Amino acid sequence: MYFFILSVFLLILGYLLYGTFVEKTFGACKENKTPAVKYTDNVDFVPLPVWKVFLIQFLNIAGLGPVFGAILGAVYGPVCLLWIVFGSIFAGGVHDYLSGMFSVRYKGKTIDFLVKKILSKNFSVIFMLFLVLILILVGAVFALNPAKMLANIFDSDVLIWTIVIFGYYFLTTLLPVDKIIGRFYPIFALLLIAVTISLLICLFRMNGSWFAQETFTNLHPQHMPIFPLMFITVACGAISGFHSTQSPIMARCLCNEMQGRTVFYGAMILEGFVALVWATLGIAFFHDQSAYLNAVTTLGQGGVVAKISESFLGNIGAKLTVLSVVILSVTSGDTAFRSARLTISEFFKINQTNLTKRLMLSILVLSIGISFTMTDITKLWMYFGWANQFLAMITLWAISLFLKKKRRFYLISLIPALFMSMVCFTYIFYEKIGFNMSAQNAKISAFIVTLTILIFFTRKVYNRK
Repeated sequence: MYFFILSVFLLILGYLLYGTFVEKTFGACKENKTPAVKYTDNVDFVPLPVWKVFLIQFLNIAGLGPVFGAILGAVYGPVCLLWIVFGSIFAGGVHDYLSGMFSVRYKGKTIDFLVKKILSKNFSVIFMLFLVLILILVGAVFALNPAKMLANIFDSDVLIWTIVIFGYYFLTTLLPVDKIIGRFYPIFALLLIAVTISLLICLFRMNGSWFAQETFTNLHPQHMPIFPLMFITVACGAISGFHSTQSPIMARCLCNEMQGRTVFYGAMILEGFVALVWATLGIAFFHDQSAYLNAVTTLGQGGVVAKISESFLGNIGAKLTVLSVVILSVTSGDTAFRSARLTISEFFKINQTNLTKRLMLSILVLSIGISFTMTDITKLWMYFGWANQFLAMITLWAISLFLKKKRRFYLISLIPALFMSMVCFTYIFYEKIGFNMSAQNAKISAFIVTLTILIFFTRKVYNRK
């Protein structure tokens, strides 16, 4: 119990202290007019109240990560909580705030503009394609998974729910941001928070210790290495490159730069809290790491969610919990398609206030997403965890170069960039879906690649403009 309480306290402290430091480092200024104010078009640039922007941002970035990722990460034991806390404060929060505020400062631009501006114009083409592919893949998977969950809840056909979800995706991709997203997403976010708090109350009413072994050593029953696997597995609960694709949506709705810490950094801290709850629930409920791993393997993360919530909240409570997880998935899937539309339109300079052009792009990205659901995307999805963190790594390096160019304290992003580089390269060198090296050789190879990138970083010189 004390591990969890301390973890929550550190998250709050991180937001108040380190979040403020990051904000000052960036140089947020309330006098600067935001894109929502300067370029209001009542489609994508729409000023919204800060509480709405915060809740929508939280829902957009969350996806299944803080639930499914935390459940998988908790198989390693309480050490998972350490990464969720320190990852959220020093990596995820920094990544989300700086990428979001870059968008606010530069006309609501998407993350590929940052790469183009800071890294390379030629690389930005490849990066844009990589980005759109990830977004559409996320949208497709985040349609299939909730369709299966809904079919299970209501004992109906998966295909019907898939069609319904894609119909909903079409509307949220096409319509102005305040019509559906701005009206209903704050309510959905509050539902998720209410379910999380309900489960937390049940957790506090449990008898006995929450952690059978109060240690930060590796408790994985199969002794899978913590580094780099756990840091890829937890994903959104600590840091996620997907977040940088979502932030520009809300960057176009923010009314004041001083609201950025609440919206971008704060949403990441709240997501870290949700991940803490689910990681703790998994460990405390099964109370044995071998039994926990067996449950995850046989039931899947969705089954574990249903089992825990039904035991704590009863049948109706379990359905509400599963429904909240469905909402998490759907509300990240639709904004993934919306972000894909924005990325393509920005890259090719396609006016999105024109309904016909917006309709064509919406149909394009959704058609590709539908085609993904008709094929076996299992193997492609296996690379998503790595690709997601690789995107975070690229974003952190680009942000570091941006801060360096502005003569700011760039270590706040450089240190997590170095760490995530070691994680991503070690993972792809070590895993069977990558180069299948030994653990030692994978780490050595990752160190060489990371060092090479660092040398490039130190040699990069900018004029201060």
